[in-house]
Amino acid sequence: MYRYDEYDQQIVDERVKQYRDQVQRRLSGELTEEEFLPLRLQNGLYMQIHAYMLRIAVPYGLISSKQMRMFAHIARKYDRNYGHFTTRQNIQFNWLKLEDTPDILADLASVEMHAIQTSGNCVRNITSDEFAGVAQDEVVDPRPYAEILRQWSTFHPEFAYLPRKFKIAISGGKEDRAAVYAHDIGLSVTKNAQGEIGFRVLVGGGLGRTPIIGSEICEFVPWQHILTYVESILRIYNQYGRRDNKYKARIKILVKALGIDEFKRQVEADWADLKDGPGTLTSEEVNRVVTFFTDPAYEKLTDHDSQLNEFKADSRSFSNWMLRNVKAHRVPGYAIVVLSLKKPGTVPGDATAEQMEAIADLAERYSFGELRITHKQNLVLADVRQKDLIRLWQEATAQELTAPNIGLLTDIISCPGAEFCTLANARSIPLAQLIAERFEDWDFQHDIGEISLNISGCVNACGQHHIGNIGITGVEKKDHDEWYQVSLGGAEGNLSSIGKIIGPSFTFNQVPEVIDRLLQVYLRERLEAESFIDTVRRIGHAPFKEHVYATDFAVAEEETADKHVVVPAQYSVPYFSPRF
Repeated sequence: MYRYDEYDQQIVDERVKQYRDQVQRRLSGELTEEEFLPLRLQNGLYMQIHAYMLRIAVPYGLISSKQMRMFAHIARKYDRNYGHFTTRQNIQFNWLKLEDTPDILADLASVEMHAIQTSGNCVRNITSDEFAGVAQDEVVDPRPYAEILRQWSTFHPEFAYLPRKFKIAISGGKEDRAAVYAHDIGLSVTKNAQGEIGFRVLVGGGLGRTPIIGSEICEFVPWQHILTYVESILRIYNQYGRRDNKYKARIKILVKALGIDEFKRQVEADWADLKDGPGTLTSEEVNRVVTFFTDPAYEKLTDHDSQLNEFKADSRSFSNWMLRNVKAHRVPGYAIVVLSLKKPGTVPGDATAEQMEAIADLAERYSFGELRITHKQNLVLADVRQKDLIRLWQEATAQELTAPNIGLLTDIISCPGAEFCTLANARSIPLAQLIAERFEDWDFQHDIGEISLNISGCVNACGQHHIGNIGITGVEKKDHDEWYQVSLGGAEGNLSSIGKIIGPSFTFNQVPEVIDRLLQVYLRERLEAESFIDTVRRIGHAPFKEHVYATDFAVAEEETADKHVVVPAQYSVPYFSPRF
């Protein structure tokens, strides 16, 4: 993985020093909250309902054991003993005192980390395929290019104050595992017929209030020109993106208004001035970065360890885990292991300090000291010897990290929701827990097979509900009750699609029953070996909608008023809380 040089370290250290002074001036009253707002956002600090939240950048989801231990340290010393992994492959801490945040950033700087590009109207943390470098279907390892894009974009002066935030994802496999179609710019590293490396470029994707699947703007941009081509896209957006209405300030709105052909014409007219200029990549620069992503010291091994097969036969739990959580590796004798942060009853994406330390230990013992964070809020050990899988499973089970549900119904993506976020209309985390507990039977989940369930507490779609096979989003109705819309037919990957709302909203306790009814239709209508999303695409939404609304819901509602608000008495409020 990439390592800081003296210039990287100096830049981050100076940013910490600058931010420490800004916080001191805010605490003394020299800076008002309005004046402090853009300064804290530049360093990933949000003001949420109960306390400050800090989002830490994890470029393209790759971290070391040492960095994971630092997360554990922050969780234990400054937070409430846990952290939350996000859909942008970052981590955030939700219970911080403002006065502690400079020390947190200093601690992060000591392990080559920061919180830049996690907030504000800039190019956000660049995400990538969590199996990069090890996937069997990989055409080109995207990590060196992701790192080059990160370095280029971090302090680019023209893109420090964009009309709105800007998200880039990059994938290098035949199968898209980075949701490139749902990003402002999606990049697929590929090779042309001559074997030359380049990029298929998508533009104008995004979720939120106006969900749109990205459009292809260029089939093949040679690797030498990818920075200048992306820069031209950003320059056109920066010039014409709306600043009068933040809800219409995303590049997807501009692309839709102009049409992809006219947008491409303007981009390539601008690119004509940049192409072959100072931003052109050289072989020397690419090779310099590539050296950080060379193969670890793989042993020469063979696949299918006999002891492994015997253990699978004796242990159904292990066999299920192997089926769902262990993925094929490009090197014989190795495997990719996904550690589930979605055990039914737990908070999706959360990990305790103790779990983080244990995961760091597992990475050191079994995966060359490196980890990946997925955009689906799980963790990956990318280079595990097959002969170590039994021991790894045993040790990870003790930390509740081996739920055999990757890609199944309880592998729920969820935002923090109304318990934390000031923007949310409804709770996400308790709903995710309620759903997971209702459908926790492993036999049932395995019978249903591949399915994605995504929950967002509001239309901003931090839970990416638009591209879930089943999407749930919180909407506010009268009297501050919690109501949820349910969408069907969303998907990510090579066949990305936006889900469609099936009808009127549902209450908190009705949602699990809605999901059950959707699954009943699937089980009734599916063909042999047909996935949930394929069944939806074949028969359409109508049979699902008809069955969901056919009969009333006989579920008891909570008797508490104002259900989406967490009362302060439940929490010990930190000093300088923005709300209490």
